[in-house]
Amino acid sequence: MSMDRKITKKKGLKAKHIYISLLVVLVLGLSIKMIFGAESSTFRAEEDKLDIAEVSLGSFKDYISIVGMVEPKTTIYLDLEEGGKVIEKLIDEGETVKKGDVIVKLVNNDLKLQILNTESSLAYQSNELRNTLIGMEQQKINNLQQLLSIDTDIIKQKRRYEQNLMLFEKGFISKEDFLISKENYDFSRRDRDLRYQRMVQDSIFRANQKLQMNSSLKNMKQNLEMVRQRLENLNIKAPADGQLGSLEVEIGQSINRGQRIGQLHILNDFKIVADVDEHYIDRVRRGLSSTFTRNEKTYKQITKKVYPEVRDGRFKVDLIFDGESPENLRTGQTYHIKLELGQPIEAILLPRGGFFQSTGGQWVFVLDKSGTYATKRHIKIGRQNSQYFEVLEGLEAGEKVIRNNYDSFGDNDRIEFK
Repeated sequence: MSMDRKITKKKGLKAKHIYISLLVVLVLGLSIKMIFGAESSTFRAEEDKLDIAEVSLGSFKDYISIVGMVEPKTTIYLDLEEGGKVIEKLIDEGETVKKGDVIVKLVNNDLKLQILNTESSLAYQSNELRNTLIGMEQQKINNLQQLLSIDTDIIKQKRRYEQNLMLFEKGFISKEDFLISKENYDFSRRDRDLRYQRMVQDSIFRANQKLQMNSSLKNMKQNLEMVRQRLENLNIKAPADGQLGSLEVEIGQSINRGQRIGQLHILNDFKIVADVDEHYIDRVRRGLSSTFTRNEKTYKQITKKVYPEVRDGRFKVDLIFDGESPENLRTGQTYHIKLELGQPIEAILLPRGGFFQSTGGQWVFVLDKSGTYATKRHIKIGRQNSQYFEVLEGLEAGEKVIRNNYDSFGDNDRIEFK
């Protein structure tokens, strides 16, 4: 008789138990990693120590802030017409001068000797010309006297001829005596005509020569005045009313002709000269408007000139006042100027902040609607001025952004507020 055998279950781990255990361990590991990973990418900060700004929709004014310095609109350079040695400096830098005021006195002994020699030579030539003119006048008088003598002789020859004619007709004189008197009379008349023609030609020649000589005398006098003016040029005078700028001369210094010793500022009008970063060289042009504020009043300028040279990463512009200018402007005063690069447009505006130095404007920390934390978000910015960035993508009006420098936040993607 057969009996049924009871089968006992073997104790121990089965394969399914192993799979279940591995699955549990894997889930726990992932959970722990997510928990600690999330913790490692989160930075905790005190909200009251953060600079939080709201993004807005408004008018974006495309301008840059520059620093300009007041300079006279007109400057006259003082270049020497004559060189010499400085013997006296009558006016110092910064003083106001009137036209004709002597600023510096020079001495030049070589020039004095040269001028004396020139004066002597011109005086000699002038006297020679005058003597020649006197001789010409005397010759004119002599010619007139000769003509008078010939006319007197003709009268005598005519009277003798007429008398001999009467005597010849009556037979009292010979024909030879009559013909001699007639020939003498005819000769005197022809001689008188020739002498008169020569006198006319001499008179025309003397008149032309006199004009040339008078012109030469006039030129000599002008040359003499110019030579004497060279001595006067040793006194450096102010060419106009104004303020004396730099004056680079010292007593005893020798200065060459044509050398620049200073400049004179004309104070009836001013301009502003400013340096602009070369980044804007393609956008800055003549005619752009700018403004600055002084004593709570705004003054407008127009860009008059843009200098093409770039030095040390900057280029210069000249601004002139458009309308009213401030009172009591002084050379060297500086002003913070807003130079407009374009017309205002409506845009999403993000206030400037230290975050730009950390991110280059590529991303920012944006607050959640709950206001309890902020997360990293990529954005795209366009133009900028001293107050705002123009946001092209990534932000909407009403959202809030942390403006602080992000260097202290590390590589975290999330900021929670304590």
